[in-house]
Amino acid sequence: MKIEHVALYVHDLEKAKDFFVTYLNGKANDGYHNPKTDFRSYFITFEDGARLELMTRPELVEQVKNPYRTGYAHLAFSVGSKEAVDELTAKLDEAGYSVSSGPRTTGDGYYESCIVAFEENLIEITE
Repeated sequence: MKIEHVALYVHDLEKAKDFFVTYLNGKANDGYHNPKTDFRSYFITFEDGARLELMTRPELVEQVKNPYRTGYAHLAFSVGSKEAVDELTAKLDEAGYSVSSGPRTTGDGYYESCIVAFEENLIEITE
């Protein structure tokens, strides 16, 4: 068994899509729109085959995104090396995204950083 995809609701669908395409080498499909409900989505596919569905609809409710809440915590992307973690972290920092931790080696042995990306969603970058 494998996870087929993970889905994430966002307010700004285009900004979220652009983040994953620009910084994490995702490939977006042409998108989907249901004119009856105004639901819109993109599937982002990454080079290892993992897929992320980004979705929006008019009636989304915004909630406070405390980093220590139950449910979704972060999405983690492996970039292949400590140097690549450092480079991508610096690139995202220069682009105005907040670095909430790292780059560092964690107690469980991961070399990682964590970025506060679009709409306060956390993206972890690992080697």
